[in-house]
Amino acid sequence: MRLKILYFAGLREQIGQGSEELDLPAGVFDIAGLIQFLVARGGQWPSLATVRNLRYAVNQEMARLDTPLCPGDEVAFFPPVTGG
Repeated sequence: MRLKILYFAGLREQIGQGSEELDLPAGVFDIAGLIQFLVARGGQWPSLATVRNLRYAVNQEMARLDTPLCPGDEVAFFPPVTGG
């Protein structure tokens, strides 16, 4: 399954990129599985699991860890931000 993944705000700087397209291995069906897959890549990726209050969206709609993924989905990860 191929997905487009977007990284926003400080997370983009931690990861070192704003987006990527990935082919996921069998067995990755939801946001939780995607995060586990990304963290297992090593390098800068374990920082994804340490972001407090990490938010996710699938196809521009807020999602939860158990939100299922489908081929072609766009998944966005972003830390909470404040304005002022």
